[in-house]
Amino acid sequence: MKVKEIPFSLARTLVLQSKSIRGLQQPNIEMIPVIVSMTSIPSRLHKVALVVRSILTQSTQPEHIILWLNEGMRDQIPEALQKLTFARFSIRFTPLTCSHKKLIHTLEAFKDHVIVTCDDDFMYHPNWLSALYQEHLEHPNTVIAHHIRSIQRDAHGQLKPYKQWRFNQNAAQEPDALLAIGGKGVLYPKKPFAAVYNDAVLFLKLAPKADDLWFKAMELLSGTPVRKCSRFVPEPLPIAGTQSFSLKKENVDQDRNVRQWAALAQHFDLKV
Repeated sequence: MKVKEIPFSLARTLVLQSKSIRGLQQPNIEMIPVIVSMTSIPSRLHKVALVVRSILTQSTQPEHIILWLNEGMRDQIPEALQKLTFARFSIRFTPLTCSHKKLIHTLEAFKDHVIVTCDDDFMYHPNWLSALYQEHLEHPNTVIAHHIRSIQRDAHGQLKPYKQWRFNQNAAQEPDALLAIGGKGVLYPKKPFAAVYNDAVLFLKLAPKADDLWFKAMELLSGTPVRKCSRFVPEPLPIAGTQSFSLKKENVDQDRNVRQWAALAQHFDLKV
């Protein structure tokens, strides 16, 4: 978390925590046919209620919010999170420990739904979900993300370091190279992936720490395009006390994303 974000994060935290359970139910708010899906880890579980509250206070509401946790966390659910498990929010359990579980199981359970994923360390702006969904209505067969990168290779065809996978909206981009980044929110249309999307043996072998890259490979195999959401929404606010560990730090600092994408590209014969 940046120093300048701290006062805004703390202020937003106080606002969200002040909402009563009755106030969070918002029966008169427009509901859209979307499932919001996420996951978490033990070190962040005590803060996840803030993420859920930020989704329950969106200007348009999803049909349901699902939090996927490893089954070893059944006895670790904080009271603040348990209190939110009314009609539109539920906690489900899986043997998986990897980040892929935030989407894999929801795709299996809701085959005919639009699904939006989010992270467990951000509070999202009230128009976050509406912006993704409005873009979806204009591009119904496309993966839409608030933040994207562009997979880059050098003149010799070698993958550049991940930090150089930058998206420049003012320059020509190779469409197939666009990569949806999960943290700030990604919308997946109905049936966006190739049939092997839930092959745990394969994704744990090829991209065990990079669900975004696994999902990108599945999009390429199924011919599903990716685009950046064109509607402006303020950045999500990091939650204090959740930033000490992240896959982003591990993958980016050690350039593991490059190695994992190389493995995926080789296995599936991807040209990106």
